Amino acid sequence: MIEIWALILGGLLCLVAGGELLVRGAVSVAERLGMSPLVIGLTLVGFGTSMPELVTSVQAGLSGAPGIAYGNIVGSNIANILLIAGVSALLCPIIVTRQALRRDAAVMLGVALLFAGLASLMPMTRPVGLGMVAALALYIAWVIRQERHSASSGAIADKAAALAGLDPSVVPAGAPAAQPSGRLVVSLGIALAGLVLVVLGGSLLVSGAVDLARDLGLSETVIGLTIVAVGTSMPELVTSVVAALRRQGDVAFGNVVGSNIYNVLGIGGATALIAPSEVPAQILRLDAPVMVGVSLLLVVFAATGLRIGRREGGVLLAGYLGYLWLLWP
Repeated sequence: MIEIWALILGGLLCLVAGGELLVRGAVSVAERLGMSPLVIGLTLVGFGTSMPELVTSVQAGLSGAPGIAYGNIVGSNIANILLIAGVSALLCPIIVTRQALRRDAAVMLGVALLFAGLASLMPMTRPVGLGMVAALALYIAWVIRQERHSASSGAIADKAAALAGLDPSVVPAGAPAAQPSGRLVVSLGIALAGLVLVVLGGSLLVSGAVDLARDLGLSETVIGLTIVAVGTSMPELVTSVVAALRRQGDVAFGNVVGSNIYNVLGIGGATALIAPSEVPAQILRLDAPVMVGVSLLLVVFAATGLRIGRREGGVLLAGYLGYLWLLWP
């Protein structure tokens, strides 16, 4: 059992450290190639905190463990809303902008419904995955177009802002400047080292999760929905808590909503593209409907006064404890 937990914890550490290095290196390369800070923030940095989920779900799919692959996606979305938004609201009431509610929260709810509906009707095949990834690309392009012509920001920008609050050096603040070509090689090396760590971490985490499920006599789906989902959501938890402690409640909301959109369309789509499989029946019966239900609950809480207060945060956190009690034998 000690060896199993060492695999899981080692995998999580590699995922978090590798994700940080990958984002830092990729952003530095993009700056040196002349990409605008807005595009970098909405793509490379926005994806940064979702890298652990992406690599873990893809590797679980390739390892023939769809319970961990899709349990990680659905469980991460549930944890983002009930655990992360709940804790953030308890620390500091979350302020919600009208644009974030009308555009991004509505998209989050829509993609949760889309995933639950598609998964119950058909296997997650490559055409389905391609459609989901294309939908994410269209959403990002739409957001970039809107935010270039507006002073307000949305959920994906808030994901970048949340990471910037934790480590300002990751996110570009101004116009890109010309850099010596030697530094480009260094930046590429940092990104490559991060990618290696992320892939290694995903492999360790999936192996440990499968072994833990067998050792405890639990389904891989339950492990994916709980330990793996919460573990890979640690970047979102840390960045949202830091945002809440800095009284940036609007950033915490956007971080959660943006992560959920990425998880379903980006990670679910990539997993289906690379390792097509069926979503386990247990997820379809309970967890996908729970994901839709808590997404709707978050939208309702956000719509009432454009804030999520401490009382509502307590409700969300209690809901997560109840969900874990329901899942764990």
